[in-house]
Amino acid sequence: MSSATTPASSAQISLPVEGMTCAACVGAVERSLRKVPGVADASVNLVLKRAHVVFDAAATAPTALVAAIRDAGYESDLPQPEADPVAEAAAREAGEAREYHALRRDAAVSLLAASAAMVLSMPLMAPAGHVHGATPDPLMGALMAALEPPVRALLPWLYDVPRRALEGGLLLLTTLVLFGPGRPFFVNGWKGARHGAPNMHTLVALGTGAAFAWSLAVTLVPGFFTERGVAPDVYYEAALFIVALVLLGRTLEARARRRTLAALRALGELQPKSARVRRGEDLVDVGIAEVRQADVVVVRPGERLPVDGVVTLGASAVDESMLTGESMPVAKAAGDAVVGGTVNRTGSFEYRATTLGAHSVLSRIVRLVGEAQASRAPIQDLADRISAVFVPAVLVASVLTFAAWAFFGGADALVRGGAAAVAVLIIACPCAMGLAVPTAILVASGRAASAGVLVKGGEALQRLGEVDTIAFDKTGTLTVGRPEIVAQWTAPGADEAAALAAAAAVEARSEHPLAEAITRAAQGRDLGLAAVVDFAATPGQGAQARVGAALVKVGSAAFLRAAGIDTAAAEAATAAWREQARTVFYVALDGRAAAAFAVADALKPGAPAAIARLRGLGLQVVMLTGDHEATAQAIARAAGIDEVRAGLSPETKLAAIAALREQGRKVAMVGDGINDAPALARADVGIAMGTGTDVAMEAADVALMRGELDGVATAVALSRATLRITKQNLFWAFAYNVIGIPVAAGVLFPAFGLLLSPVLASASMALSSVSVVTNSLRLRTVEL
Repeated sequence: MSSATTPASSAQISLPVEGMTCAACVGAVERSLRKVPGVADASVNLVLKRAHVVFDAAATAPTALVAAIRDAGYESDLPQPEADPVAEAAAREAGEAREYHALRRDAAVSLLAASAAMVLSMPLMAPAGHVHGATPDPLMGALMAALEPPVRALLPWLYDVPRRALEGGLLLLTTLVLFGPGRPFFVNGWKGARHGAPNMHTLVALGTGAAFAWSLAVTLVPGFFTERGVAPDVYYEAALFIVALVLLGRTLEARARRRTLAALRALGELQPKSARVRRGEDLVDVGIAEVRQADVVVVRPGERLPVDGVVTLGASAVDESMLTGESMPVAKAAGDAVVGGTVNRTGSFEYRATTLGAHSVLSRIVRLVGEAQASRAPIQDLADRISAVFVPAVLVASVLTFAAWAFFGGADALVRGGAAAVAVLIIACPCAMGLAVPTAILVASGRAASAGVLVKGGEALQRLGEVDTIAFDKTGTLTVGRPEIVAQWTAPGADEAAALAAAAAVEARSEHPLAEAITRAAQGRDLGLAAVVDFAATPGQGAQARVGAALVKVGSAAFLRAAGIDTAAAEAATAAWREQARTVFYVALDGRAAAAFAVADALKPGAPAAIARLRGLGLQVVMLTGDHEATAQAIARAAGIDEVRAGLSPETKLAAIAALREQGRKVAMVGDGINDAPALARADVGIAMGTGTDVAMEAADVALMRGELDGVATAVALSRATLRITKQNLFWAFAYNVIGIPVAAGVLFPAFGLLLSPVLASASMALSSVSVVTNSLRLRTVEL
């Protein structure tokens, strides 16, 4: 992770940006923002239409940033303070829906108009030159010579009447479409050109404008062309099809973009619109915005919890799969925390509202996913550098194409040169380059969230895909984080349950740090805690008390031996436990060793399989822990980890991460505690367990909301898949332009007679953008 220092007054803001259509637009906005004094970094996301700006609040204000975006020719406004991310996600979805429906309408109108124009253009495809003399035919020439001069003069007029009527109709139809559905191309194209940042709209406007201007000239002064031996053909249908196909491509792109936002939309839909709260003696249904902190909320079976809180009355099982991805309901009783958006499955209960609005768990998740989707990955930099010069280069290529055809094209050079120049303008697609990385990041972040993995940004997603070493903390990460009975031994003839119940009754009065493992095990088996008398504790040795009629001693073997109790058989049976650095409690009932219990911080059940899966991905696995060497080695052997570094303080753990990185390794650190926060921040990627502390979660790049280790391998697999898809997108976007532009210019014409029409060029351009978005959508179904 970056450790660069920032000014004390450093601030961040996310601003909406309207009017962007391609990578050139993104570059224009970023350049404008970076020119503002005090701006440290500006990153613009084409898909989410947002600009994330890091700036010095002492040197500039958010209003100056909004002004910079507007100066670049785009629209922006200040975000609402303390805006609820859930509400923002809903508003964004509504905006995307409006844009999609508007584009779909415009595309449909344009396609109908283009189809009608094609039908109307068919009669115009007859060779006008025969009657105008541009391309004389022997038979037509003999016929013209045989006619009387008045009739010969009337013939072109008779031919031109229906032709001019058709051309007039096409002119009207094309004008209506270009200045209706096609108007944004000209308005936004002019804005970009006026601000010195031509974009995709500029290219489309020039291409359709050139086709329209040529056709208009032919319609108004056809003689100018025939006198120079140029067929007076019109290209109204080409201009219409260019607009229609580009709009169709943008419609499909908007539809695909809505699908990429599905995860964020689904999260936003989890919050109910109302809540049932106690107001005095009454139960009142109020809007979610009207719920106040400390309100008592009543939830019935099957209902979704409206806000976060703490249970005060009743018990139930709550489905928290939206938070953790785990389908098993979690038991909740008085004192337990509950999260808004989860589903109450069985009983009714009441709870006290705590965190509301923008501070709720659901809002924080939506905000994290949104920030991750809006962030940029370093791999985007290559596309941005090319996009910065792409549109100007295409404009130059179009001019050179026309000039080359004019000089070397031979017959019909101007017509073919004009068509080729327009095709170059149209086929060039900065859209695909602008969408290649953000769409993949967007889909991957949503897929990760649905799997219980929150990734804080595209940079973290890319770095995670590049790691080769995973370093694990032990306590609370590889282990459950609390002492548990992991093994037991019972003397012949003794009752194991009775021995456990007796030991728990004594240990309930003990202050030994591991005593709770005994009492918790008994309570988990509903054994109950009997009353004790004559309790006495020997520090560092054990404790004894009378439970009912029996004298019970619980402690070390030495504690029992000091009372004259034979522990030979018990010690022989538990020798392996001591070698594994487990703490052993021996239990004696009325002077006889009855049982022994091994207590340890148990390895999480899924840890060995998770480590094996990481090894299967070709990753090296290391354990970094502050625990004793023997304990660490025992856990490492059980988990399948070979490399162990034990006895580490937070400082030496930090040094261990640095040492691994100095060996050339790309390191991801997995931890859960406050003591892990420095190491999480120092690693290339920090991964925090969702069961951990807020400090660890803040310091990490990735949060595993389930708290399960298998999420590490899932996150790595998804990151690698995202990198693979991103590289495919970039390759296609670059290859498409590298191949498409020369073909449109006519390089295949001398050898094969192939010349790409502007209509086919516009279809290819639309296909390139849609293919990139569709490829990114494969991340929704990739196997993890």
